[in-house]
Amino acid sequence: MRLQQFQIDAFSNRVFGGNPAAIVPLTGWLPEACMQAIAAENQLSETAFVVPDQGEGSYALRWFTPSTEVDLCGHATLAAGHALWQELGEAAPTLRFRTRSGELLLTRDGAQMWMDFPARPAVERAPPEALVTGLGVQPQAVLAADYWLVIVDSIAALRGLSPDMRRLAEIDLPGVIVSAPGDGEHDFLSRFFAPKCGIDEDPVTGSAHCTLAPYWSERLGRQHLRGYQASARGGTVECRHAGDRVHLGGHAVTFLRGAIEIPA
Repeated sequence: MRLQQFQIDAFSNRVFGGNPAAIVPLTGWLPEACMQAIAAENQLSETAFVVPDQGEGSYALRWFTPSTEVDLCGHATLAAGHALWQELGEAAPTLRFRTRSGELLLTRDGAQMWMDFPARPAVERAPPEALVTGLGVQPQAVLAADYWLVIVDSIAALRGLSPDMRRLAEIDLPGVIVSAPGDGEHDFLSRFFAPKCGIDEDPVTGSAHCTLAPYWSERLGRQHLRGYQASARGGTVECRHAGDRVHLGGHAVTFLRGAIEIPA
């Protein structure tokens, strides 16, 4: 069986930046083991599968890391929208994705796309030993939501992190966000580690900003924020905190158009 596959660099307006995601458009779901095998073969932080749903611009969307299916992924949602609009001829001005995290909306504002995601505010929590020793840094604050959120006091501390991934894989939550105050151009910086899900460091993580936006919005007293994920590839995420929702904006660009062969 031959299937289309696109590789999209999300949260970037140039190739080799942002976070790459594979997008596989389908007419119906493949067996879960097959989708997981495709994601493992791709070895990207996410492979997303898109199936047409009922209604104009409506799709079902699922996300897989190389080792597991996840509940929410921002960069692969942005990439899916780019693939549908730019590569597959979708004309609807708003895309509606039915996902494990409920309905997610994606709209366009010129070249920029905006996602409507659930806010995931974090609360202070005592960190497990594996988190502190795994990061090897003294945190300014530790909070938790769906991921751990660790605040450090400087960009130097953030950029200098060299975590023990084996230790971080032992923690209870699926990922660790580390964040620091901004650099003037950006309101805050962050990095994201998820060895428990088969991703040592994710280049740009939309779902992490569902927690970062509420935290920095409250701390800075502003609803519209600009975040930068300081990975090797790097990427900018525009954030608008709106109560129980977070609007995340970014660009995407196509790197690869191809086909994959799987057993019938």
